[in-house]
Amino acid sequence: MRTLYRRGWDIGWPTLKKSETIFRPPLPLSVSPSLPLPVPASAPMPNTGPQLSRPPLERMLRIHDELRRGALVNCSHLVRALEVSRKTIVRDIAFMRDRLELPIEFDAQVLAYRYTHPVNAFPTVHVTEGELLALLVAQRALQQYQGTPFHHQLEVAFEKLAGGLRDKISFSPTDELRAVSFKNIGIGKTDLAIFNALSAAVLRSHEIAFAYRKPGDATPSARRVRPYHLANRENLWYLIAFDLERAALRTFALPRIDDVTVTKSTFTRPADFSPEKFFANALGVMGGTGDHRVVIRFTAAVAERVREREWHESQEMRDLPGGALELRLRLGALSEAEQWILSWGAAAEVLAPTELRTSVKKSVAALTKTYAA
Repeated sequence: MRTLYRRGWDIGWPTLKKSETIFRPPLPLSVSPSLPLPVPASAPMPNTGPQLSRPPLERMLRIHDELRRGALVNCSHLVRALEVSRKTIVRDIAFMRDRLELPIEFDAQVLAYRYTHPVNAFPTVHVTEGELLALLVAQRALQQYQGTPFHHQLEVAFEKLAGGLRDKISFSPTDELRAVSFKNIGIGKTDLAIFNALSAAVLRSHEIAFAYRKPGDATPSARRVRPYHLANRENLWYLIAFDLERAALRTFALPRIDDVTVTKSTFTRPADFSPEKFFANALGVMGGTGDHRVVIRFTAAVAERVREREWHESQEMRDLPGGALELRLRLGALSEAEQWILSWGAAAEVLAPTELRTSVKKSVAALTKTYAA
């Protein structure tokens, strides 16, 4: 099976759905003089059918909150506070005790339920230690994006996931992750206010207007577009949008976007648009309408480094005598390919197409002139 290496983080925003979880403070529960209905530890689980496999989480969180705070909890007041039957309360407590393995017992002396030892978090997620370690590695990877969009949201989400596991798994994340680190060079800078405005426009399919400054231009130009997608490619955020004036899809780097206005005009994104298809013939970000068969020969000194990575979905590699390597790519544009080839210095030689070889030769000549002085 061939594994593809994805360099970009593509997010299909229009497919996302907004949701909210509302937490309300629990009602105070007090001890009833009536005799509560205990759940013996040896009692079999009631036959509850589908409700047992998916018990109402809100009720259990209410019960857990009272038990965690040390309140004396009995069935009578749980029935009134939660507006359910005694049998439902019995099923919930049995599920919490037997399935979630919470330390609940009935104390005959005070005629109430209690936790036998402190419980800090409700175990809403069950994962193995290895899976938790993977989450911690992901959190460490997130640190390199400090201050960028989504950092805070993802950090909060991680805390929610990990919070429910601290009573189930015990190990030191610090010790486990000392040998794990991440570093990217040239992480893009993005204005969070602009990012939020663009993402909202993508989600709601609203046309937007903004000022955009192309590289090398002294002044920005006005653009009005239909935003289709936000993608993180090569450590930089890009907006893929249909430019209404140019009647074509364009790619806009977010650091060059300013003065964003979300209009009231809406649109329908074409059903045949997909970010995978849009970037299919791009080495990095810039695709094109061409069909270039690129052939590059790498020396033995760097062949292993080239072989270790997936550079593009179309790549084909062939070993050459003496340890050299030939790499073949099929691209829609050549500008990014030239920059990437030059980054390998004398260890990479363009064999085809002729126009790319000629362009690289001119760049090398210019470099030679620059460093000749």
